[in-house]
Amino acid sequence: MSVRPAWEVREHDGATAWFNARLDFPDGAHVEVLAVVCEGRLSLEDVRAQPPLSLDDLAELADWIEGPLFEACGTAPEPDDEWSYESSHGPGRRARPPWPRGVEGRRLVAEEYLAAQRAGYDPVLAVMCVTGHSRRKSLRLIAGARDEGLLAPRHARR
Repeated sequence: MSVRPAWEVREHDGATAWFNARLDFPDGAHVEVLAVVCEGRLSLEDVRAQPPLSLDDLAELADWIEGPLFEACGTAPEPDDEWSYESSHGPGRRARPPWPRGVEGRRLVAEEYLAAQRAGYDPVLAVMCVTGHSRRKSLRLIAGARDEGLLAPRHARR
């Protein structure tokens, strides 16, 4: 497995770092991952595999790359028992924290978005860090908060 830093964004006390990771298997298969490490937590931003991964393999992917990624960025994962779970393969760690669904989740997204906007930070990046979701999923959550009326419309209607 190879891990290379892609880019890093520094804000006041912390930093968010993106890494490119590649796993090559003896049979010629490979997996390329864009991962984000933010506040000691690992999130997968983009995954490309040839041949495609099964759902079981995709669920295990974070466990495969977590150690090398944290080693590459010089941090250790935060020990937290509430993130552990039991899978059919035994105990493991969640790749991201659970996020509330429905109105509660959209309200929290709106709060985080507005707080980052007031502080002068990238609000989408703030939502990505707090939810652990990719940019695309975070934008969907933000759109849901807009549809719910928790955020101002994106464009002024004429």
